Amino acid sequence: MTWFQEQDKTSHLLLPTWQILCHCCFPKHPFHTSSVFVCQIEKYVKDSLNVEMAQLQQSAVHNHTAAILDLGTNLLTQTAQHTRKLTDVEIQVLNQTSRLEIQLLENSLSTNKLETQLLHQSTEISKLHDKNRLLEQKMQELESGHHDLQQLVARQSSVITELQTHLDQATGNNSILLSQQQQLTDTVNSLLKLCSKDRGAGVVPNSNLAFKQRDSSHEERKYRDCSEIFQAGFNNSGVYTIHISTQETKKVYCNMEAAGGGWSVIQRRKDGTMDFQRTWKEYKMGFGSLFGEHWLGNEFVFLLTSQRPYNLRVEVTDWDGQQAFSHYDRFYIGSEKQNYRLFLKSHSGTAGRQSSLVINGADFSTKDMDNDNCICKCALMLTGGWWFDACGPSNLNGMYYSHGQNMGKLNGIRWHYFKGSSYSLRATAMMIRPAVF
Repeated sequence: MTWFQEQDKTSHLLLPTWQILCHCCFPKHPFHTSSVFVCQIEKYVKDSLNVEMAQLQQSAVHNHTAAILDLGTNLLTQTAQHTRKLTDVEIQVLNQTSRLEIQLLENSLSTNKLETQLLHQSTEISKLHDKNRLLEQKMQELESGHHDLQQLVARQSSVITELQTHLDQATGNNSILLSQQQQLTDTVNSLLKLCSKDRGAGVVPNSNLAFKQRDSSHEERKYRDCSEIFQAGFNNSGVYTIHISTQETKKVYCNMEAAGGGWSVIQRRKDGTMDFQRTWKEYKMGFGSLFGEHWLGNEFVFLLTSQRPYNLRVEVTDWDGQQAFSHYDRFYIGSEKQNYRLFLKSHSGTAGRQSSLVINGADFSTKDMDNDNCICKCALMLTGGWWFDACGPSNLNGMYYSHGQNMGKLNGIRWHYFKGSSYSLRATAMMIRPAVF
């Protein structure tokens, strides 16, 4: 059934209304039925359009509403996400703020502590300033007292020097008196023997001859070294005058007790009172006190050992009181042109199985005259003047170290084969005596 057929079936139902409308809109016409039908179709189309428009509007509104709802949902979701992010940021900011507040609090506490410490230190500094002022006052007092002590020491040093001079003169006079006494004794004995012979022969001695003999006996005998003084009957250790040559005399300390006596001492260390870091000239001419620490002088040792063969005896003492010696059957040194070169032969003794002196010879060196076989300048590094060779196993003229500080000292008083290369000894002595004694 078509749409027109359906409309035809229902047209009688719509006629009254249509007729009313058509009467209003159209005049009566012979084609009245067709007009009515066209009006119905128009009305139906309008109604359908209205319905469709309404549906379209409703659908559009619905779609628009749905779109708005979706947009709102998305906005809400994004808002919730941003809210959560803002919340997290807020929490982080709060945490950082809390940490900053805690740090500020800690910094405040630290600042308070520092201020307290600063005040305390300021107080201590004030106290130290006060103490410093007191110390400065005491230092000034000590300086004034030190100046007075220096003047006193200077006066005492001059007095000691004078006393030493007088002592040396007295010792020399004593030696001369002892020599004259021995000569007088010999003269008296000779006179007694002569008188006894003359009495036995019944002859009265000539007074002039006796006078001449007595006069010649008073002439002073010249001793070349301590061995001759010992053989002349002087067996007490002390300072004596020897005649190195016909025109040259020299005071020496004679050891009349060690190993048979008659030793001329050329070096002695015992208490550290003398500085042995000396120049070439000082070691040449000698220095120190003959009764204490001294070096006799290289030039005099050269002149002495050039006269005849000499033995050398080296005595060493450690800080435990142990004594030992080294003996050399032949000892002499060269001239100054030869740098006072050392010559030795045949070592024996208790101060080591080997010689701590260079047997094959070495030149003498000082701080201002480097003659050793080392580029390091041994006299400057090890101190003192010595026959160093290549710094060598010994140096009896090194730095003096007291007990307790004498270990591990390469620049001390060393005798390697007795106590090692870094043990500084307490006392030493070097002495010579003719090989034929």
